[in-house]
Amino acid sequence: MESRIVQRTVDYSVYLFVRLLICLVQTMRLETCHRAARSLAWLFTDVLRIRYRVIEENLRHAYPQSKARQRKQLTRAMWEHLFLLATEVAFTRRKIHATSWRKFIRVNDASLMASILLAEDRPKVIVSGHYGNFELGGYALALFGFPTFSIARPLDNPYINDFLNDFRGTTGQFMLPKKGSSQQIEQLLSEGATLALLGDQAAGDRGCWIEFFGRPASAHKAVALFSLGYDAPMLVSYTRRVGGPLEYETGIEGVADPRTSEYKIQNVRGLTQWYSDQLESLVRVAPEQYWWLHRRWKGEPGKRRPRRRAA
Repeated sequence: MESRIVQRTVDYSVYLFVRLLICLVQTMRLETCHRAARSLAWLFTDVLRIRYRVIEENLRHAYPQSKARQRKQLTRAMWEHLFLLATEVAFTRRKIHATSWRKFIRVNDASLMASILLAEDRPKVIVSGHYGNFELGGYALALFGFPTFSIARPLDNPYINDFLNDFRGTTGQFMLPKKGSSQQIEQLLSEGATLALLGDQAAGDRGCWIEFFGRPASAHKAVALFSLGYDAPMLVSYTRRVGGPLEYETGIEGVADPRTSEYKIQNVRGLTQWYSDQLESLVRVAPEQYWWLHRRWKGEPGKRRPRRRAA
């Protein structure tokens, strides 16, 4: 009981610190935040070398012809993007709303996006990755009148988790817990809801193995199963930075419809490889906007960890 109280006190203290930090950021100009992001990027890349080995390994595999200087520049640009993205989240709800979003977000082929999302009374599965500003992407879709449901593991800090979900739910982006929500997901898809998922998360040895940047990567089978099992068109979407702070373009990279798609993507592995290829194409347009610091490539196909025996 006492340890629980201590943990709650620690969690709330961290939450207060985060809220104070957000308030401080909101007193600054976006241009100032951008300069700070550049400085922090240099610090994390050249001095502290945060997650240096992971980033270096990922970039070596993704761009085998690159030189050390190029990889270092890309690493610094990635950190700059991530720090700037974090500050942008603090400004999003204040600056981007129903009457102002056109100042910050350009929609690539809006007619195509609308025609697909409005077509028929069918569920849809939207897939994106740790690329660009996927938080803004979900926020913007709901702002455009297309509410979505996303699946994520709750953060360990319940106060920060509630705060982040409150931000996401402002315009109609609703979060579902990763565990225990299967019946709710089935009900939503049966009713024609739109599911928004990150498709570049490692799924472990039991996942669906595909190629991503020419390297074996494990992906969650559920992403493809939601589309194939519920006759739901799959859309690979992006929200990519095209200028300075809060200057983005959102659009659809590709569409796969279980009713009309070619045979090779009408099974779990084929569809998983298809959307992974779409995500790879997006990353190659602006590689500095991808999260090279996360362990996308883990394990090896065909190797499974032995199950733990019950005590």
